[in-house]
Amino acid sequence: MKKIIITLSAVFCMLGFTACGNSTESGSAAAGTSAQTEAVTQQTQAKKSDEPAKTEQSDEEKAAPAQNDEQPQTEETDKGGKDTIVVYFSATGTTKGVAERIAGVTNADIFELIPAEPYSDADLDWNDKNSRTTIEMNDPDVRPAIANDTVDLNGYTTVYIGYPIWWGDAPRMMSTFVEAHDFSGKTVIPFCTSGGSGIGRGGSNLASQAGSGNWLEGGRLDAGISESEIQDWINSMN
Repeated sequence: MKKIIITLSAVFCMLGFTACGNSTESGSAAAGTSAQTEAVTQQTQAKKSDEPAKTEQSDEEKAAPAQNDEQPQTEETDKGGKDTIVVYFSATGTTKGVAERIAGVTNADIFELIPAEPYSDADLDWNDKNSRTTIEMNDPDVRPAIANDTVDLNGYTTVYIGYPIWWGDAPRMMSTFVEAHDFSGKTVIPFCTSGGSGIGRGGSNLASQAGSGNWLEGGRLDAGISESEIQDWINSMN
């Protein structure tokens, strides 16, 4: 009987130890699982906490171009508030020098007219009855083309028009120019350069061909005219 009791006691002890071991392992496993779950949760929360910052940065980047698009644009063709312009044609550079001095004295914009077919030295030979300029000036209806007549006279109230004197008149290309523009409401002042001839009928002919604008008599200016002399000339017309 005693042997039976001892055997049963041993069995019960072994079962108890096994249960305790399983309980311990279950507890450890549960603890491990809980720790892993908490770590994953913390990582997820940390990852989510970064997302608003990225979203906010993205929104700022997207908003920047829209703000820039709303900024007012400055036109490249802005005249800077100037109300005077000097438009000229120069075959040899003499009229150009005078035009630049007038623009400097009057603080004006300046625009050079370029012929579509440039004039050669032979073309300018006034002693040759068959030269291009002789033929053009003998025909009042000739209108030589201008390569770059892109000037916009809107906004200007005073327009100086310069050219060399050919055969006592303005080159026919200047007729091409004035007939293509509206001078209404503008004061137009013709000026010319020459070896000695005055402005002659050039200014009055251009005024008739333009058909608009308040044309002053203008005058001939020497190639070496000074800025102070230009100012005196301008004052004499007022």
